[in-house]
Amino acid sequence: MSSLGFIATGAAQAAIEAHVPALVADEVASRIAAKDTTVWVASARAEAAVRLGWVDAAENSRALVPGILALRDELRAEGVNRIVLAGMGGSSLAPEVICATNDVELVVCDSTDPEMVAGILTDRLATTALVVSSKSGSTVETDSQRRVFEQAFNDAGLDAAARIIVVTDPGSPMDEASRKAGYRAVFNADPTVGGRYSALTAFGLVPSGLAGVDIEAFLDEASDAAEFLAEDDEDNIALALGAAIAGTVPLRDKLIFADEGSGLVGFADWAEQLIAESTGKLGTGVLPVVVEDGAPETTSDAADFLQIRLVADTGLLTDEDIDANAASVAVSGTLGAQMLLWEYATAIAGRLLEIDPFDQPDVEAAKVAARSLLDSTPEPVPAQLTEGAIEVRGSAGLLADVDSVAGALAALLAALPDNGYLSVQAYLDRRADTTLEAIRPALATATGRPVTFGWGPRFLHSTGQFHKGGPRVGAYLQVTADSAMDLSIPERPFTFGELIAAQASGDAAVLADAGRPVLRLHLRDKEAGLAQLDKLVRDLAQA
Repeated sequence: MSSLGFIATGAAQAAIEAHVPALVADEVASRIAAKDTTVWVASARAEAAVRLGWVDAAENSRALVPGILALRDELRAEGVNRIVLAGMGGSSLAPEVICATNDVELVVCDSTDPEMVAGILTDRLATTALVVSSKSGSTVETDSQRRVFEQAFNDAGLDAAARIIVVTDPGSPMDEASRKAGYRAVFNADPTVGGRYSALTAFGLVPSGLAGVDIEAFLDEASDAAEFLAEDDEDNIALALGAAIAGTVPLRDKLIFADEGSGLVGFADWAEQLIAESTGKLGTGVLPVVVEDGAPETTSDAADFLQIRLVADTGLLTDEDIDANAASVAVSGTLGAQMLLWEYATAIAGRLLEIDPFDQPDVEAAKVAARSLLDSTPEPVPAQLTEGAIEVRGSAGLLADVDSVAGALAALLAALPDNGYLSVQAYLDRRADTTLEAIRPALATATGRPVTFGWGPRFLHSTGQFHKGGPRVGAYLQVTADSAMDLSIPERPFTFGELIAAQASGDAAVLADAGRPVLRLHLRDKEAGLAQLDKLVRDLAQA
């Protein structure tokens, strides 16, 4: 019996009534469970053929549990009880949610900001083990993090190989190199599961289990829901949720995610990367917008909004809690069950949108641009204006006749179409610079449009695909800053500071080349710049 709960109203319920009977008649749920690639358009089938291992991961991953728990006990016996995870995208977001929901400490290093990496590196190193998670091992962020930790362990007189655990695909370059290096353990993940669908595989289980989560109970939660989600039945919540996400007419392509006490800490951030990266391509897709409780977007009746309410128990919602006319869905359930539910629903949404929900064709563009900048020594792009602690740069034509930071912000917001969204991209320390997040609701108030907030370069492995491959209705606000320090990367000709700068510049260039309006605000003094930007945005919201 599934623990899942679901309520849909308004346009979401209309979409369910329009699509679910056909999804049942076409046996979509059972065909996905059977790994039938013909569920999706012909162009998606080759990728689907090697990306459907997630449907039975809850059972197939059980073989990993004894080895993970045994290693956890070994580490603890040695006094090693702090787990740091080096990973990006699905490799880090899933275990972060699993651990936070279970109130277990996991330190996630998913940044190239030198201050953030250094802060993690210098904290309790003597009791730290590093989990390095990457399907291929070629991800530049993860490779850089591994290198700097390995050197730090050695410099501290610790056996680095005994402190490094690797999660990767079998036969990958990282698999072979890690075994040759003699790292403490190498866990192979199912190569037929893409990163964003990998929560129930080694990528979710190894760091979470080592940190102290009851991963067997987590798998049980997913297993309890698996049979129900594979049924060709009009009561199947996965069919209903997939129809609500991608079947409204016209398409409500902004999913406003608000957590109303679900108990699943950070779940919306995980769902954001799953949905955005899976659907944002070929000029279509749906954009999750993660907001605070009571955010401006939650009270809007905009025609392109679909409200996603994450609640503790849909069975406890009263008539007063539900607006029958609102385009809304409320979802509840245990973490393992919900992760499998949203994976099914996203795959079903891909069928309705007639796209491949398993590829990410535009993610590579920003990586190539960043690598090009690292491999050359380009002249710095001069600021178009400087005011206080903030330097301003903009894409072609954006800043004509602009002579202030406030004017630059106004120009960017003016570039938003009626059905647009604003993306804030903060290439800063997401552990220490959290005050910047306060500009998100203020900008939503100022624009009357949805505002996403992403920490760079983390979001490049998440909503970055949607920004480049989805509908051309976005405007992009980059925030970068001078750092008080930098951090070298062993055996690499660039530092973390140079890497994050190249990633920001590379992504901005790709967006601008695609005709997207991009405003970059560079904080010459981070503390003063953050205060200046906060005041400017609050003034905009009150205007």
